[in-house]
Amino acid sequence: MPRSAEVSTAENGVEPAGVKSARRAIDLIETFAATDAWLSLSDLHTRTGFPRSSLHGLLRTLHEAGWLEADPGGTKYRLGVRALICGTAYLDRDPVVPFATEALERVREKTGFTAHYARRNGAEVVYLETRESRRSIHLVSRVGRTLPAHATALGKALLAELTQDEIAELLPDPLPGLTPNTITSLDALHRECAETRERGFAAETEEGTPGVRCVAAVIPYRIPGTDAMSCSMPAEVSDSEAVRVGELLAETTAELGRRLRRAGIR
Repeated sequence: MPRSAEVSTAENGVEPAGVKSARRAIDLIETFAATDAWLSLSDLHTRTGFPRSSLHGLLRTLHEAGWLEADPGGTKYRLGVRALICGTAYLDRDPVVPFATEALERVREKTGFTAHYARRNGAEVVYLETRESRRSIHLVSRVGRTLPAHATALGKALLAELTQDEIAELLPDPLPGLTPNTITSLDALHRECAETRERGFAAETEEGTPGVRCVAAVIPYRIPGTDAMSCSMPAEVSDSEAVRVGELLAETTAELGRRLRRAGIR
């Protein structure tokens, strides 16, 4: 299509075919990323509403490019190794990650608990690095996983960087609950954010995961803060111990923020 025709089509509010296909390919990848299951063409048609004829071509292209892998029968798909390669490239090129990894290792050694580094992406937090407790029985890294910001200490620490109006624009009311303990009202979340600012770290008990409590603090190198570190621990850990770990995290992230600013990282 000539350039002038492309511009005219865009101005009329109709997406060029290439743009529509690109958007659909991205939506498909995100659909696969949101589930652990193998998905068939029928599954994807139900989840996305895309025409079956379009899905055939998109699945073939993504499979040939390594973004998807197929089951032995060739009828179901899941994410392929190319997704991991590109995701790893994001971390490899992020200048904060080496500094954060070093800080995580220090926190794990001092507390004995699992330490996480995450970044807010809209209404979610994305785990970018984890250092598992040596006593942990969990062997799967959380790197790349997402959780609703309001249901995690990491997310609360980062939401506390925003104004009430900004939070209200970002999140629905009521909020979705992950467990019986999850905060589900904006008013309650606003109170939690105020407490987080007052004490210097966020806290939650079994709001995101049953049997787990967490504390978290923002890494202050951007305004508003985008990154935070947390420690997760068994829910039966005492309040005084959780406060001790939260204060340690606040000290660690403050120092990490100073190091990042001295290094010119924003």
